[in-house]
Order: sequence, then structure tokens, then C-alpha cells
Amino acid sequence: MITLTINGAAHEVHADPATPLLYVLRDELGLNGAKFGCGLGQCGACTVILDDRAVFSCLTPIGVLPGRRVRTIEGLGTAASPGPMQQAFITEQAAQCGYCIAGMIMRAQALLEQNPNADDAAIRAGMQPNLCRCGTQMRILRAVGRAAREMRARKQAGLPTTQEAAR
Repeated sequence: MITLTINGAAHEVHADPATPLLYVLRDELGLNGAKFGCGLGQCGACTVILDDRAVFSCLTPIGVLPGRRVRTIEGLGTAASPGPMQQAFITEQAAQCGYCIAGMIMRAQALLEQNPNADDAAIRAGMQPNLCRCGTQMRILRAVGRAAREMRARKQAGLPTTQEAAR
């Protein structure tokens, strides 16, 4: 049995320590935001935040996770109350097919948490590991820029920058 902390809650999982986190999220915990894309860490559809870093959940074995914090798209907000990053993607209409979007949002969230003052060049470089085949890259970049501005404004006002922080 392995205890995982996901979106601030402890979950006991009965699985082989080599099992990829993606499978546990989707198959055992019902957290379906992270998608199976390539299974090789080359597309980013499965991106989650581990501690404070974006990682590919398809390559992350659960055996390395006890004592660490995992955040998924479900931990950033809800449909009724999206977090600032999610709202920016909605406002900028950054999703087309939607398959890559959860991974894009998680990578962008980690990027802005590490570099709240990211400029366009830093955003482009930070988002590079995640692929979008539908052609909404410019909308995605606008959404991340919008979220950066909103998150900075929220921080200056003393407000949380994620739904998880608001709990």
C-alpha cells in the first residue's frame, strides 16, 4: 500500500510502486483531467505538478511519491469556480479539441508559480515541452499571459492564486 497526497488529500493505493501515476489518477482515483497521449513523456497531455514542478505523470512511478505533493487540474478549481489559470484559458478560448489543455494548464501553473513575472519569451520556453496539434498555440500563449497578470494582481491584493490555496 502506498499513500499519495493528491490535491491536498491523502489516498491509499494498492498498486505496484512502478505503476505510472497517470494510471492511478485515472483508473483508481477517478481524476481524469490528465490524459494518456503518448505514454513516453513527449506530448505533455498527462502533465501534473509534483511538489512545485511540472512532470509527466505517464513517466512518474508512484513509488517515488510518498511524502510529496501532487496537484492535478482538478486541484486548481472547478467548473463552477475555475482558478485564475483555468479562467484565462476559458476567456481566451484556448481549447480546440481539449485533449492537451489540462496538461498545458498544469505546465503553465507550475511555470508561473516558479516565475510569476514570466515574459513572453519565458512563457514560450516554459510551455515548449507540451504539444498542441490543433493549432491553438497563440491562444494558449495569450491565456498564460492573461493568467500571469491576473495571478500577480491577486497576489498584490493578498488573494490566493489557486483554488487549492483558498481552501
